[in-house]
Parts: sequence; C-alpha cells; structure tokens
Amino acid sequence: MAKSRSYHKFLIESLKDPEEAALYLWVILQEEDPEPQLLPAALNNVEEALGELNMSPEAAKLHREKLDEVLKKQGHEAIYGLAEWLKPLGLELTVAIREELEFTEETEDEIEEITV
Repeated sequence: MAKSRSYHKFLIESLKDPEEAALYLWVILQEEDPEPQLLPAALNNVEEALGELNMSPEAAKLHREKLDEVLKKQGHEAIYGLAEWLKPLGLELTVAIREELEFTEETEDEIEEITV
C-alpha cells in the first residue's frame, strides 16, 4: 500500500531549493486577485524551508516573528522591509522586464490603478 505524505511537508521539502522558493514566491506575486493571506502564508512557508537551512532555530523563530512587523508597514517601508527580510534566507527582490509588455489601454488602466 502506498504511503501518503502531507502536502505541507512535501511543499517545505521542495522549497528548501532556493530556486523553487523564488519561483514559488514569483508565482504568488503574479496572482491577479490574490486572497489577503496568500502572500503571508507563502512567505511563512519559504521561511520555514530556508530558515531551517540558513539559521539557528532561535534565529529562525525571531525572523518569522519579524515578518508580521514587515507586513504591517505601508508603502516603500513595506517594500524595503520585505527586501531586508528576504536576505537572511538567501533571496532578494528583483525587477524584471515583462516579455509581453505592450502599451495598451489595459496597461494604462494598470498604471492608473497603481497611482490611485
């Protein structure tokens, strides 16, 4: 009989690969209408996986607690805070060129949405 494995354990094991963790977060950030708890849950999963590899258990616990503070920040403080929070995990925020970028009315709407 085949043994079943918990999805969470499987996910954490796969996220121990930094490339998998980065891709996982990238996919979460691409969601068009994400649930409010999706990003915090994903960041906690990545911290659980990579924190175990890069930090002592005590440091990982403190790092996990710091995420709540980071996510409560607004505007540029939130972005810079997240960038700093990712560093001990061996990750960083980046900006990339979208391959299908075309300036259309839809792009204009996206820009308007951001600036409002």
